Amino acid sequence: MKKIFQILLASLLFASCSNTLSIEDLQSLDEEKVWNDPNLVNAYLSNLYTLFGNWNTQADIYSDQLVNVSFTTNLVTIQNATFKSWDYEEIRKINTAIERVAASTGLSDDLKRNVIGQALFMRAYVYFDMVKHHGGVPYVTVAQDLSTDDLQVPRNSTKECFDLMVKDLDEAIAYLPKTIQKGSADYGRIDGNFATAFKAKVLLYMASPQFNPTNPYSNAYWAAAHTANKAAYEQLLTEGYSLTADYANITLQEKGPEVVFAVINAYPNKTASWDNGVRPGSESRGPANAVPSWEFVQAFPMADGKMYNDPTGKYYRTDDEFLQRYWENRDPRFEKSIVWNGKLYEVSRKVGKRQYTSLGLADALDDFGINPNAGVSSTNLSRYSGFFILKNSRLSLLQTEVQTQYDIDFVLMRFSEVLLNYAETANEMGDFATAMALLQQIRQRAGIEPGDDGMYGISASTREQLREELLAERNIEFCFEGHRFWDLRRLRKLDLLDGMIKHGVEAIAVNPNGTDMGLTMAKQLADNYQLVESQFRYSILQVPNVGEKVNRVPETFYFFPIQQSVMDRSPKVEQNSNWGGSFNPTLD
Repeated sequence: MKKIFQILLASLLFASCSNTLSIEDLQSLDEEKVWNDPNLVNAYLSNLYTLFGNWNTQADIYSDQLVNVSFTTNLVTIQNATFKSWDYEEIRKINTAIERVAASTGLSDDLKRNVIGQALFMRAYVYFDMVKHHGGVPYVTVAQDLSTDDLQVPRNSTKECFDLMVKDLDEAIAYLPKTIQKGSADYGRIDGNFATAFKAKVLLYMASPQFNPTNPYSNAYWAAAHTANKAAYEQLLTEGYSLTADYANITLQEKGPEVVFAVINAYPNKTASWDNGVRPGSESRGPANAVPSWEFVQAFPMADGKMYNDPTGKYYRTDDEFLQRYWENRDPRFEKSIVWNGKLYEVSRKVGKRQYTSLGLADALDDFGINPNAGVSSTNLSRYSGFFILKNSRLSLLQTEVQTQYDIDFVLMRFSEVLLNYAETANEMGDFATAMALLQQIRQRAGIEPGDDGMYGISASTREQLREELLAERNIEFCFEGHRFWDLRRLRKLDLLDGMIKHGVEAIAVNPNGTDMGLTMAKQLADNYQLVESQFRYSILQVPNVGEKVNRVPETFYFFPIQQSVMDRSPKVEQNSNWGGSFNPTLD
């Protein structure tokens, strides 16, 4: 308990500064007092909420959305810690809370049920991350005593782990309030809606090709996944959840109708660094550490919902035509997610500002290209692409504020995910009409043109085709939110990343007749934000331009290995069969 008390003390000291607690002597805490005092129990529980994380600009660094070569040679080994999830310290804290609160004589029954419900959810949440990484793990449900308990626990089967997660979540749902209102003081806590939606997501994974490689789409788990996802969608709809009207406001409109669960940020006590990580260097406190790839820019549909190179599309373009006008007539989510050369980008309260990336015109912290006429070399050829992330940015923050004052709530789950999860299971269970209608809702909210047929550019007529359309939609709808790599892995489509070469786009200012504009004139126009996108010509450059340039994603990545240090400490833990061991991480 020593470490637990240290955690409590830190939480209480912070809380007491806000006059929310009155503790006579923080150093005199004893274990019995902790678990019989509502304030102390809530402080302990609040500390556990850190497991939900916060804004992460590199959440999609392992996908095709962002520029970098993530999957380098020997990225994942049995010896290193990359892609390892083995958090039994957190599990012990959660199990301690469940046991001690259940045995408490000083707490009301309502509080005990609420706290235990939140802790049961957290246990399932932590185990889900471990199982998602490795397959079955030791599913420990008691607070192990480090000095007296046998810590040599073998792995539960993957099936057992899924069943235990669902059991924990069902119990949590029974204990938790169904809905915590957006205006409640408890907003930001786990409620029954979040638990119900998360359970549906767990069952979606259980049915997925990742866990059922020999029977990916006809296994018996799809029926349970469909039932759970349909129930989650209908419950949240009844409880007032809906799609935020404007895609740009999904997170910026805090406590909006689409937010299922959010991590609360509030300046100055709790902030994040999203803007600091995605803004151009000239508007931040250093270079952007996450920028979109040209491949991802191409992935956005056109305004009619069809791809630019679809001959049946209203906005059909050849590859070269598209490159020179890629920003025109796009899915409205493109403009709300991406910053490109010449785009109006009124950041830091700069009225009329346009963002430039052209070498010789842009700030050296923002430029990208190799234009020999510029007379300078870009230092960004291996980290930039000519694009930046706009989505979720608070543009009003000044450059001096981006490191410390970004306090938009981090949305961990939103209603559109519940909707698309349901669409996926409906499609696999043969309810094509429902799946299609749900996908159309997402596209309608995005602002895509319905077309004469009212299909919003969707051309799928089979289960297999709609499956691909749903995956493509998730790529756009959830961009930069950390879904893409895990979606591809869940669906056993990591081959889409294997061998991928990424690119950026260089912009060079031109005269009306197409010749290169003199840099003196171009710089003068750019300094006054008078150059627009169409006054440039564009070419594609490979990124990065040094080091490893091709992603390597082997078959073994569908289940990551148990770290060797874990097996050294726990000999009963077997290694995964796809990494030379005897443990089958799948449900086959």
